[in-house]
Amino acid sequence: MEKKILITGGAGFIGSHIAERFDRENYEIIIVDNLIGGKKENIFHLKNVKFYEADIRDREKLDKVFEENKGISYVFHEAAQVSVSVSVENVYYDADENVLGLINVLDMCKKYNVEKILFAGTAAAYGIPESSVSSENSKIAPLAPYGLTKVFGEHYIRMYNELFGLDYVIFRYSNVYGPRQSAHGEAGVVSIFNDRIRADQDVFIDGDGEQTRDFIYVKDVAEANYLCAVENVKNITLNVSTNEKTSVNELFGYMKKYLGYEKEANYREPRKGDIRDSRLDNTLLKANTSWNYRYSLDKGLKEYAEYDPK
Repeated sequence: MEKKILITGGAGFIGSHIAERFDRENYEIIIVDNLIGGKKENIFHLKNVKFYEADIRDREKLDKVFEENKGISYVFHEAAQVSVSVSVENVYYDADENVLGLINVLDMCKKYNVEKILFAGTAAAYGIPESSVSSENSKIAPLAPYGLTKVFGEHYIRMYNELFGLDYVIFRYSNVYGPRQSAHGEAGVVSIFNDRIRADQDVFIDGDGEQTRDFIYVKDVAEANYLCAVENVKNITLNVSTNEKTSVNELFGYMKKYLGYEKEANYREPRKGDIRDSRLDNTLLKANTSWNYRYSLDKGLKEYAEYDPK
């Protein structure tokens, strides 16, 4: 048996792919998920998983999970409130989940001597980029409570390292897409298009469609998590991205091709506060690990189009 890992939010979109990656290496995997965004069927196929339906805000239940599974080497913290709009509508809930929930996880890592925590941060930390591409030392200026709580999370993690010696890797994900993604929450344009195209419904594009994003396939994100756990990488903040910019119009063109969609997009007013262009520099991740992305947008969308969720 290999080392033991725990994934909060492990039945969700990115968390389940991280679990899948470690399952291939015969790790013992403990998953904690409240099933608000996650689904048990996302992890049914894995061979060595122990599942706990629990909320990271429930400190007592979380302690019991760690107590029953002593010897956890790595904790992947994917559980979060991820909707920008929800964070604006319910600031308290967003902070409760993303800050206090994280503190509970950090305290368990400290108490049970976890080697390393790997944290799902976000490109939303940068807000409106000051230049065409954001690096890890770019200005931090989140536009909504969601991005702010994720930035607070980064600071708490660094403080736990300074105070208690807990090693960490902080990731700032660009726009992640792929199988099992909900059409709700952060960076859901690919899954929104996917759902509407598969249902042969009209597709709507906000603004002129020339706004650009840095799309990264979920399997490349899972690989970054895997390598940053098992390789000698610690106490660093890393963008996880392709460092390629793609317009929403280009994205729609790819998806039309692979899903056989005949209709044209419908354009409407731009969303208020929408960032025009967002791209993340991945140089630091590639310099500090053996990682490189394997899925171009074309390859990723082709595989995604072949995915049958049933």
